[in-house]
Amino acid sequence: MTRQRRDPRAEERQQLVAGTLRRRLDRTQRAAVAAPVIAAAPVTVTEAAPRLRVIAEPAYLVAVVPDAPGGRLTPHDRQVIGAARLLADAGGGAVLALVETPSDEFGAAGIDRVLALPVAGYDPEGKAEAVAAVLDGLSLRHALFPDSADGGDLARRVAALSGEALFAGAENLSPKAVTRAARARKAEQRRAPPRLIALAADAVAPHAGTRHEAAMLAFTFPPRAPGAVLAAEFIPADPARVSLAEAEFVVSAGNGISDFDAFRALATALNATPGASRMVCDAGLMPRAAQVGASGTVLTANCYFALGIAGAPQHLQGITGCEHVVAVNTDLHAAMIERAGLAIVADAQQVMPALLRLLAGEDA
Repeated sequence: MTRQRRDPRAEERQQLVAGTLRRRLDRTQRAAVAAPVIAAAPVTVTEAAPRLRVIAEPAYLVAVVPDAPGGRLTPHDRQVIGAARLLADAGGGAVLALVETPSDEFGAAGIDRVLALPVAGYDPEGKAEAVAAVLDGLSLRHALFPDSADGGDLARRVAALSGEALFAGAENLSPKAVTRAARARKAEQRRAPPRLIALAADAVAPHAGTRHEAAMLAFTFPPRAPGAVLAAEFIPADPARVSLAEAEFVVSAGNGISDFDAFRALATALNATPGASRMVCDAGLMPRAAQVGASGTVLTANCYFALGIAGAPQHLQGITGCEHVVAVNTDLHAAMIERAGLAIVADAQQVMPALLRLLAGEDA
């Protein structure tokens, strides 16, 4: 039996990426020019249905009060749910989510029951009263909060209303103990998990097991007397004036951007905070405060939109905390393209005006 010889030149021609100034090879095309093999019979792969865990009669309930802005769980919320699962699974309990807006992502996050709170808009006083009512009415064993700006404030309000002690800033949690740092991190406070716990970020891993039922739970809330605050609303800050460390949506320019007027117009149209790579800031094209990366600002943004940024290691370190990354670059093999959840292999100079036209309602 003779074996066909490998032709490296043919493989290289197959892998060559057209339309680039520099010579680029797409190594994923290696299999396309491999020696022919005998075709096997097609195999039909049937994906197994995801497992669903149903706790029909839980021994007790562990409540989670996530921030869930707009009904969407944050990474910190998912970590708090993971901590609640540790406490619930230790003795046959179930996790109950107390939220304003139920969502279909609660089951995958590890929620067994969902209870909608009768709160609309920004009403921390009313939300605290509703959570306190559930805490007493359902005899919850534990109630966990994210120790964030909103979650920490709510946890302290609930503690004041219920008279329960709050263990805030928890950094480690197990069914037997909860701990936090004390005395400028020179000591550690440890005790059995109390009823109210506010969990710090990155203290417990999120739930990554089977999907849970996330069934709606009925509860009759007591009538509420009018509060001292008649109306309240959030006034969004100007994204152009928000620091990168606090920005939720960042559009960043790299070495592939030359039209910075169009870049600033796009950042304004997207209602995003403008950022830049180190090379752009070193060239004086953007202020130093806009630099993203380990030597600039480390982001915790919900979305990072990189235009013409190749993705140096220091820059990638600065966007580790970003939940979603969108990248536009002509280099198919750029590190930023690999990091992105959505990548556009194109010239950012051509993408920017096209996006501006779409945002303005014009034909692209």
